[in-house]
Formats: sequence, C-alpha cells, structure tokens
Amino acid sequence: MKEQLCQGKRRLCGESIFKTGKAMTDPNKVIINVALFGMTQSGKSSAGNILLGSADFHSSFAPCSVTTCCSLGRSCHLHSFMRRGGREVTLQVQVLDTPGYPHSTLSKKHVKQEVKEALAHHFGQEGLHLALLVQRADVPFCGQEVTDPVQMIQELLGHAWMNYTAILFTHAEKIEEAGFTEDKYVHEASDTLITLLNSIQHKYIFQYKKGKSLNEQRMKILERIMEFIKKNCYQVLTFK
Repeated sequence: MKEQLCQGKRRLCGESIFKTGKAMTDPNKVIINVALFGMTQSGKSSAGNILLGSADFHSSFAPCSVTTCCSLGRSCHLHSFMRRGGREVTLQVQVLDTPGYPHSTLSKKHVKQEVKEALAHHFGQEGLHLALLVQRADVPFCGQEVTDPVQMIQELLGHAWMNYTAILFTHAEKIEEAGFTEDKYVHEASDTLITLLNSIQHKYIFQYKKGKSLNEQRMKILERIMEFIKKNCYQVLTFK
C-alpha cells in the first residue's frame, strides 16, 4: 500500500518534539515508522521494498535521480514477530521513501520542503521512530555529497537527530567480496564516517543481497531496527 505526497498538495510545518508513540498503545501490536534518507542511487527505494516485503516503491538503475516525491508504504502484519511481557506481538512497518539528495533535477530547498511536509503529513501525530541513512557500502563516505543527506536529517529532525538516526549500508556483499568483515570495514572507514557513527551511537546495519533471500534480509534488518528503537525506549519525534 503506497501513499504519495508531492510538494504543493499539503502545507504543514515540521517542528519536532518528544513523545511516546501512539503506535505503542496496543500491547499486542507494534507499528514502527521509518523514513529513508540518502544520496541518489544509494538504494533507498530498494531498501524500503525489503522492509515492506513488497514492491511499493519504484526502484531501478538510472543515470539520474528516480524518486521525485515522498511515498509512504505500509507492510502487511508480521504476526508473532517478537514477544513482550510474555505475549506474542504483531509488527507493522510504515516506511517513508524520500527523494535522494543531491538530486539530479531538484534543488536542496525543494527536496527539504518536500520531505518536511511529508514527515508532518504522515508522522505528525504518531511520530517517527527512526531515520535510516542509506549509504552504499562500496562507495567511500567522504566529500560534501555524502554529508549533504546527513545535514538534511539534522535540519529536519532537530537537535536530537542522533538518537533517531541509523545507517543502512547497502551492497554489503561488495565488502565481503573484497575480503572485509563488517568490523574491519567500520574500523578502516573514513574519519567522516567514524565521526558520524560515534554521533549516532554506532547504530548501523549491513544489507546483503547475494546468498540471502529477501525475507531473510528483511527479518535481519527489522530485528536490528527494533533493537535501536527499544534502546531509545520507543520514543518518537513528532512534527506539527
């Protein structure tokens, strides 16, 4: 299920505050809200489809930016995903896909306003649990372009952005092929990436494609995301 919000259709502000999410009021069901950020062709839409277990978001290789509007996708219910208080809990995931930045045709101002309105529209009341910065593992994290999405997250989420941000490294099979373990990759990363990882309390996930089924990828990523959200006491950022 997908819902799109393009700039100009809805005007809402994006001031963020803390609160406990309404999605946590049912003890037998958890809804988590995730927003995807990252550079063009980083694999955001593809990662969103894996999280949803569907093909809601258009994803393809192209010499230019593919995503131009924010889209919200909702997963089916994952029954018995985890246990809490001795009870089996059902999980549903809501994922906001956003235009990449830097964008091949849209200005930073346009992309920022588009995402700001979408966050307010979709997560204004229920709140955002996690912003996933999607970064290709086979592309060095250095230079102005890779830090632009980080700056956008900081501007949109406010001073507490680091508590609600994690990195999803896509194309992780490439580092495996190069003989790197995940620990070695992080240890030998650029100073820029190490500084970012320290800021977000080393919340990161590696996404592999080769040798793993889509469902296996999905469950591993969702389990890690839930670890981050639990560690943050299920707090959310709301936008109004």
